[in-house]
Amino acid sequence: MKKEKIVHPDRNPNFITGAYSDAVRLDGLLFVSGQAAVDFKKSVFVLGTIEEETRRTLDNIKAIIEVAGGTMADVVKSTVHLANIEDFDAFNTVYSSYFTDIRPARTTVQSVLAEGIKVEIDCIAKLK
Repeated sequence: MKKEKIVHPDRNPNFITGAYSDAVRLDGLLFVSGQAAVDFKKSVFVLGTIEEETRRTLDNIKAIIEVAGGTMADVVKSTVHLANIEDFDAFNTVYSSYFTDIRPARTTVQSVLAEGIKVEIDCIAKLK
């Protein structure tokens, strides 16, 4: 099976991003690039509280996974970058609401993030 590019359903086709795909599907695995609180229709970051940014980020991830034919229950691994590790508890409350069955393995670190965003998340899903 060859690699397949997966694009967020709301991505503005006139907006060229960096040298990456929203996600890549290969052999039943979906590799979702780091996502943030982006409004894909307008191609702008939507800054807010850690809860708001986490929700929008996970909604973006969910949309990408659904385009590929999966669900959030298919996520097996995520990596989370927080601009401020002190936001962990508030972030974790929102994050945990997106994973109600077996939660993915996860790494969470504090990182310097661009554009003033508070959270960036990438993940791997095993599609059926």
